[in-house]
Amino acid sequence: MALHVHGVLYSADSDAGIDKDFADALAQRSGCTLQVSVLPRARIWQLIESGALDFSLSGITTEERDKFAAFAWYFSNKYYLLVHKSANVQKLADFENQPALKLGVIRSFRYGSSANRMVDRLVEAGRVSYASGLEPLYQVLALGRIQAMVIEPFDIGDVQTSSIKDNTRILEFNDPPVPHGLIMSKKSITPAEQQKWGAVVQSLRDDGTVLRIFQKYFPPALARDMVVF
Repeated sequence: MALHVHGVLYSADSDAGIDKDFADALAQRSGCTLQVSVLPRARIWQLIESGALDFSLSGITTEERDKFAAFAWYFSNKYYLLVHKSANVQKLADFENQPALKLGVIRSFRYGSSANRMVDRLVEAGRVSYASGLEPLYQVLALGRIQAMVIEPFDIGDVQTSSIKDNTRILEFNDPPVPHGLIMSKKSITPAEQQKWGAVVQSLRDDGTVLRIFQKYFPPALARDMVVF
């Protein structure tokens, strides 16, 4: 099982977060011992595809990922564009329409449909800078080397307590919430085992365990919106 550093999903500094709590609950409910490591997200997907890694968490599907990974959903969320105020962007189209503006993204990350389309167009235009995690993106955003980055609800707390809070605004993509879940390697986890792990995940949803985990990190209404779908 591999986690990746990402806001309140997981913090390496505190060794805590939603995915750490979910991994603990998954191990306890299944009765299995899960060896947990922390890796960059791009590396996680490579290992899942090769079968060298059995599981990861908080993953979303794509047509390509469906070929090598199975998923068991336990929450869903929307995506947002964090924009530096100096870019003078009031709506999403404003950002795309200014060729000098650059977007920062985490390598291998995908989002909702309209966010993906925007990112892909900007990649083709040479307007995307990549990083291995959020912290480097916050730094280059503050320095003006990029003017926006894609974030999730897990990241908003970090933004609100950072030095970039007063110099940025948050715009919401017009996508429905995107399901996230347990990622299972199809090379190392058989279809029958995938079903069993899916049932374990569903049991954690059904008895309120997932909701209680999210309520540790989010206001009750937002936590419920993310896990009841």
